[in-house]
Amino acid sequence: MRSTPLRFLAVSLALAASLFAGAASAADAPAVAKTRKAAEQGDAAAQSTLGWMYGKGEGVAQNDAEAVKWFRKAAEQGNPQAQYNLGVMYHQGQGVAQNDAEAVKWWRKAAEQGDAKAPYSLGWMYSKGQGVAQDDAEAVKWYRKAAEQGDAKAQFNLGLMYHQGQGVAQNDAEAVKWWRKAAEQEDTEAQFNLGSMYSKGKGVAQDDAEAVKWYRKAAEQGDAQAQFNLGVMYGTGRGVKWKDDTEANKWIRKAAEQGDVDAQYTLGRIYNMGLLGVASSPAEAVKWYRKAAEQGDVEAQYSLGNLYAAAGRGVTQDYAEAVKWYRKAAEQGNAHAQFSLGLIYQYGKEGVAQNYAEAVKWYRKAAEQGNATAQYNLGERYEKGQGVAQDYAEAMKWIRKAAEQGDAQAQLFFGLSYRLHNNPVQNEADGVEWFRKAAEQGNANAQYVLGLSYAAGLGVPQSDAEATKWYRKAAEQGHEGARKALEKMSSR
Repeated sequence: MRSTPLRFLAVSLALAASLFAGAASAADAPAVAKTRKAAEQGDAAAQSTLGWMYGKGEGVAQNDAEAVKWFRKAAEQGNPQAQYNLGVMYHQGQGVAQNDAEAVKWWRKAAEQGDAKAPYSLGWMYSKGQGVAQDDAEAVKWYRKAAEQGDAKAQFNLGLMYHQGQGVAQNDAEAVKWWRKAAEQEDTEAQFNLGSMYSKGKGVAQDDAEAVKWYRKAAEQGDAQAQFNLGVMYGTGRGVKWKDDTEANKWIRKAAEQGDVDAQYTLGRIYNMGLLGVASSPAEAVKWYRKAAEQGDVEAQYSLGNLYAAAGRGVTQDYAEAVKWYRKAAEQGNAHAQFSLGLIYQYGKEGVAQNYAEAVKWYRKAAEQGNATAQYNLGERYEKGQGVAQDYAEAMKWIRKAAEQGDAQAQLFFGLSYRLHNNPVQNEADGVEWFRKAAEQGNANAQYVLGLSYAAGLGVPQSDAEATKWYRKAAEQGHEGARKALEKMSSR
């Protein structure tokens, strides 16, 4: 079962939600008049507050340009809140032309006076190289200042820098330390990452129960990835008293309903295979696979293709639709989807014209990734000259690759090649060994040919007992030639 890995994207600037700092929540007309009078008389705090009023439209008509005007007046007098808010306006391009260099300038002034929010913003700008040259060490410096003042997002990002070794020596124990501080302030990102660290035993002793604890905290705040991972823990019985299918389904579904692609794929698989105590429902499987597939999940795309290719599996059989989803997965490098496309094009199906060249194209892609059946099928196309110029050497190259990976059909074919007149090295004993490999995997044709080899003493000492043994195995699988060979031997 999948699980969602650590999050590696630093928390972005969340300025709009906190805009603006340091003012009352409402303003009536007398309060506005009093504030304006004080601001016009040069009171920096009043100027900052008036800027906030214009920015939020509190007691006055909302006006970003007026907000900037009053923030600037207060900022130039050294008011740290106004300096911070003026930086916000420059960063967002509100009431003034967007200018990250100016934003950095004013945030730096605010930070140097101890403003609590400015260090985090500076850390972010250095991390991303916005308004300043990118500098991870400077980002760490400012994140640390904010983190030490208790800023949860800065604590999260500082943990991230330690985990990734950016601007500081890589240190998972330090990452855990800072994520814990943020997690204890109910930061869901930190709670999720802390759960992942406990799950993997990075920076802390591996502890599934602690992983579950932190995943649960984030999950109960609505974090979809934490909900999915918590569901996985229940589904596998890790970190909980006992495996609980009901809880597993509950949390995986919550995540899936929020659009978590891993949860959607997993829920599709649960319905497709009837896992975790859920009755198999191909229609539900299709529904959830489709949601994940439409988000680009390669395994969901492949699985959805399989359901369209199979008769009556949640959708009407539709090879054209199967090809559509296989192709999406194949273009992302999924070898199984590449092989499936090759197979459909090799034989042609309703709504999909036979096309050996396309079959070869997709078999080759899968074969180059080590898919043994694709290697055999590609070799067979070279041997027959279908979709490519006939090339026996190239055929044997790919069939050997498949045979060496244990593909029984390839082993049989390769064994037979030792008996062909166009094999430059004819060696009956080597051929028999390939027959044996395939026969031991249950390939009926190989069992029959191995029986023939023993009966005739080709590549092995002649042995009626061994011949009978292998004929019988093939006959038990319905091989007609083996059945007749047994009858002939028994009539001697």
